[in-house]
Amino acid sequence: MQATDSPAETTPPALAGWLRLQQTDGVGLLTAHSLLEYFETPAAIFAASRARLLEIVKPRQADALLASPPADLGAQVDAMLAWQAQPGNYLLPFDHPAYPEYLRNIVGAPLLLFVKGRVELLPQRSVAVVGSRNASRQGLLNAEHMAQALSEAGLTIVSGLALGIDAAAHVGGLNGPGSTIAVLGTGADRIYPARNGALARRIAEEGCLVSEYALGTPPSRDSFPRRNRIISGLARGVLVVEAAARSGSLITAGLAIDQGRDVYAVPGSIHATLSKGCHQLIREGARLVESAADVLQAMQMLADGEAGARPALDDSFVDRVLLAMGDDPVQADVLAVHLGQPAGELQGQLLALELAGLLERLPGGMFQRLRG
Repeated sequence: MQATDSPAETTPPALAGWLRLQQTDGVGLLTAHSLLEYFETPAAIFAASRARLLEIVKPRQADALLASPPADLGAQVDAMLAWQAQPGNYLLPFDHPAYPEYLRNIVGAPLLLFVKGRVELLPQRSVAVVGSRNASRQGLLNAEHMAQALSEAGLTIVSGLALGIDAAAHVGGLNGPGSTIAVLGTGADRIYPARNGALARRIAEEGCLVSEYALGTPPSRDSFPRRNRIISGLARGVLVVEAAARSGSLITAGLAIDQGRDVYAVPGSIHATLSKGCHQLIREGARLVESAADVLQAMQMLADGEAGARPALDDSFVDRVLLAMGDDPVQADVLAVHLGQPAGELQGQLLALELAGLLERLPGGMFQRLRG
């Protein structure tokens, strides 16, 4: 699907099958995916004989699959279709072409996604930024500034809409062209916490809200750790900005490692409680990062061989950029044409030069060289 495409709506019969499979008692996500590998579609699963089902599942699970559909299934489907009919709302079953491929490949991928906002952000190259709800002032600033810098470099920021680091990361993502994706621990029609209501509405307009939970689902103790696998599953890497030793962010980091993603951690004072989790991650192999440029460098190495990978900066290239800039403010697009380089690639390199103190970012997307 091209980024400008609008995903086709899911038909009522197909939607009913996905919803019924998701709600079948005793059939979890791992079993559901085993069934889908064998039968390919929910409709084929529910049309199968008991003997065929028993080739995959246990007797009690087969009986649950053969039972009559829930009495309210039709009403649930009607409600979901009414929600989907609203502008900017999408229902993406696992087999939908707009379902993000990076998420599709994780263990326990959601069977059905509720998406509100810019659905085209889902397949974009992204990084998760997570951390403590009770963050320090410095941690909040670090999260917002690093997220904005990563967004300016073209990365979409993924987080969980919680108070603290999550909210700061979303704000930073919205302040750059990469924007942000918020993964909810409630139904897509509910916002938690209420204090982030205005932020959630802004994300729905400028970014994207995502949930695997049925409409109307309230927050629960189990839903938030569960949604963390989607946060890491959508991203190429996970950046932990600030976390205590028992922080939920460490769950996200652990899931990221299991999913084959890289984990980055911002160090802090050895006396700070909110640095203990990051220091633990670093001891266990997470990459120590002190700036957005460190994350971009790491993601560049991960992307070796991918189309659009950014070339490493070297002294000759730095000299070329600074010479091309002169002493007057210049637009990045103009500079890209002058250097004969794609604007998207140049954004990451300009960020590295900005963080090195060689140039300054001005309002309106302008850059100016700084002279010592």
